[in-house]
Amino acid sequence: MQKKAVMYGAGNIGRGFIAQLFYLSGYETVFIDVAEPVVNAINEAGEYPIYITNAEKNDYDIFTVRNIRAVNGRDTDAVAREIAEASVMATAVGANILKFIAGPVAQGIEIRAAQKAPVLNIIVCENLIDSGNYFRELLTAQLSDEGKRYCHDKVGIAEASIGRMVPIAPEQIRAVNPLAVCVEPYAHLPVDKSGIIGEPPDIVNLEPFEPFEFHIRRKLFMHNMSHAVIAYLGYQKGYTYIWEAAGDYEIRYTALGALIEVARAMSKEFPVSIDDLIESSYDLLRRFDNKLLGDTIERVGRDPIRKLSPNDRITGAINLCLVHGIIPEHLIRGLAAALCFNAPADAGAQEVSAFARENGAAAALEKYCRITDPRIVERVCSCCKQA
Repeated sequence: MQKKAVMYGAGNIGRGFIAQLFYLSGYETVFIDVAEPVVNAINEAGEYPIYITNAEKNDYDIFTVRNIRAVNGRDTDAVAREIAEASVMATAVGANILKFIAGPVAQGIEIRAAQKAPVLNIIVCENLIDSGNYFRELLTAQLSDEGKRYCHDKVGIAEASIGRMVPIAPEQIRAVNPLAVCVEPYAHLPVDKSGIIGEPPDIVNLEPFEPFEFHIRRKLFMHNMSHAVIAYLGYQKGYTYIWEAAGDYEIRYTALGALIEVARAMSKEFPVSIDDLIESSYDLLRRFDNKLLGDTIERVGRDPIRKLSPNDRITGAINLCLVHGIIPEHLIRGLAAALCFNAPADAGAQEVSAFARENGAAAALEKYCRITDPRIVERVCSCCKQA
């Protein structure tokens, strides 16, 4: 009997990253999604292309993901049946959606408990620190006593760190196939080893690691942070694409400076070499140069309310620096630019930028970042005046 993987979420990460690894590992992949056109397209085609950027050729290598089908997420009984029969499962639905999928997943776990099914490991691929424990709490709240015992003993829930960049595919790729995804070559999948029950799932490029907090913070405070800083500074200069902004000397200098500030803090927080973190910083900037991804400033910068929150990419990185006695001068420039980000189609950006204009940067920092430290406030206000 063929191994089955349930992929909850048929968006860019689900299609463009995790399902590719499932396919390469010999699984049938069953997507769960509420977007009916996507579900229908997957079932009609039974495959879709991934366009992997190839910088040497300045073109794409096309990889076809096959052995797939899809189930509508609104059919919770069907979803539960698929989960009951799965060998492994992953989520990539967005952190705010986890609470909505907990019910169907719990229903599937109840069936597994009644059948005394073997271990199921769930890989949680969401941009949320401690997402594995959060999802376990959501599930536990909806399980019977028997289901809770089974979940505790037989359901592993492992947080993942998603490093692969999978932006919205360029229009010329979507025109060929609406299911097509555009990705970078990087395809490593670190997961929290402590969240896995039994042997790690047999998945290509899966990298169980413990303690996992280092991977999560490096992804959030280095990768996500520098990506956002480039976007916010790039928006101020009128750029459209990340690669354009990353090629601007002033922006690149600031982004690298911010990365080095965080690298210094991370090397004090964790037993890791600062040399490795700095090399990772240069590698990130090289990856941001990728023109073929077609990643836009507005996509990377969107939802600044979340991205400016105290534990997220920019503010969280600043707070980590302060804990270790580092004044993050370059991060501060990125933070000031974020307060000015006013992309017209982004309601959150309009709110933040309007509040900062009307009430001042200091008030905006307190409201959205909970930053009142005068060393940071004064510097941000100075940067905002110069913008």
